[in-house]
Amino acid sequence: MKLLRVGEPGAERPVVEVGGSYYDAGGVGDFTPEFWAADGPARLAAGVRDGSLPVVDLDGERIGSPVLRPSAVICIGQNYAAHAAESGAEPPTRPIIFLKTPNTVAGPNDDVVIPTGSTKSDWEVELGLVIGRPAWRCPDDESAAGCIGGYVLANDLSEREWQLEISGGQWSKGKCAPGYLPLGPYVVTPDEFDPADVRLRSWVNGEPRQDSRTADMIFSPAELVRDLSQVMRLEPGDVISTGTPQGVALSGRFPYLVPGDVVDLEIEGLGHQRQTYVAEEN
Repeated sequence: MKLLRVGEPGAERPVVEVGGSYYDAGGVGDFTPEFWAADGPARLAAGVRDGSLPVVDLDGERIGSPVLRPSAVICIGQNYAAHAAESGAEPPTRPIIFLKTPNTVAGPNDDVVIPTGSTKSDWEVELGLVIGRPAWRCPDDESAAGCIGGYVLANDLSEREWQLEISGGQWSKGKCAPGYLPLGPYVVTPDEFDPADVRLRSWVNGEPRQDSRTADMIFSPAELVRDLSQVMRLEPGDVISTGTPQGVALSGRFPYLVPGDVVDLEIEGLGHQRQTYVAEEN
């Protein structure tokens, strides 16, 4: 199943796609933490089977973030060896984490506002995980994988000066500008997506930037959930963004983003994003 939310900002409604048809998911509920905690995907599947969810037409609708009000947004740093190298670091032996605030979550095709004073805003195509059930002290990768409710395309936007030069040692300063985590267009449930080896790419103004495969990740999604669950309780609806491959502006090979730039991102099986970058109005 694909879970998506459509409509104008603040007025989105939940929709589920099964077999190429779209169904109104409002009778089951919006895709909040409560939806995931109450086994929402299973209830959606039952509603499609029994015909209780009306068919809808999405022609021309804006697509919003398919994840609503996560209690935590946890990101993984340097989870591809080549990206660690272009960042000037050795590949980590344990997952590196930092946090984004929930108000960074945005729709996949919404304009992104570059904050006043930002000169080093950077793109990062990433595989995102949505937690489907509480994960606390998972004993192994298999049980950790069972806590993943779905997968989503993410753009972990970063302001590198704020992240690295004025950070005080914590990357989150450069990660939390409003709208700096476009998600979607949809969440795909685990029965329809295998994260082991899929292609992920990004472009800026039509020029290729990142082109890699999740097989190059240092820590797999299940390993990340197991490791994180030893030190924090992951809650239903939480988002984990699992790291980006090489090909970002931080490498020194490409310019940072400026108003007017257009960024495209894509992961096989998880859809496509396109954002136009605009200046903040003061």
